[in-house]
Amino acid sequence: MQSNSEPDQLPVSDHEQQILLSDTDALQDPMPSDTTPVFKPEGRKGDTLAKKVVLTAVVVFVVTTWIIVFTNDPASLGWFTFHPILQSSAIACFTYGILTLQPTSHPETKAAGLQRHQIAMIGVGIPCILVGTSVMIYNKSLHSAAHFTSWHGTFGIITVAWIIIQASVGAASVWFGGAAFGGGMKAKAVWKYHRLSGYVVFPLTLFTAYLAGAWSDWVTHHSAGFVRFVGYTLAPLAIAAGVYSRVRTSKMKFF
Repeated sequence: MQSNSEPDQLPVSDHEQQILLSDTDALQDPMPSDTTPVFKPEGRKGDTLAKKVVLTAVVVFVVTTWIIVFTNDPASLGWFTFHPILQSSAIACFTYGILTLQPTSHPETKAAGLQRHQIAMIGVGIPCILVGTSVMIYNKSLHSAAHFTSWHGTFGIITVAWIIIQASVGAASVWFGGAAFGGGMKAKAVWKYHRLSGYVVFPLTLFTAYLAGAWSDWVTHHSAGFVRFVGYTLAPLAIAAGVYSRVRTSKMKFF
């Protein structure tokens, strides 16, 4: 599935802002000649509660994972130790990256949200999940173990590949004026597909985590059933429910 440097490592260009800003429906009434613009509220009833539920569930999921690892002699686990730590951290970053753009309609918040989205996803989340996947593959190779023999492993590699493509398309649609997709409105048209794809791969990522936490041999032998139920069944369900309750389908019109 985050240095004292400010979040300017991934600068937002004018085009990047335009990609998210051009579909804004922020202005509700004509602007009076002697007043500032009147913007509609970004949030809907229930959005704040949903966000709190999601963030709480993410903390439960990550803390559960880390406690299980660090209370079971992590030094004896070799490279495997880093896999659950990094993957859970990646999922936390991906969740935040989605929340920070849900919802944004004002020009300033859209630009700031896009910047935070890129930092969370590309700057932290993807490096975490790639390294976490790599150490697991390396660990299996060290022990001459077969790869991708479980549902968790199979869904995991599919999810990682999808996430890489997802991030590449998203970045290409806004970086360098969206030149990779022809720039302007052509590049903007790609964004809704990037958004839709993200809302499909995200639950797949949570499902992969569920398979690992609720059913993998190592976790089931090193944790209590109730802990696994809360951390890997209830928490992912709460994350998904909260995130989807904040979705704006109006931003994904395909017809």
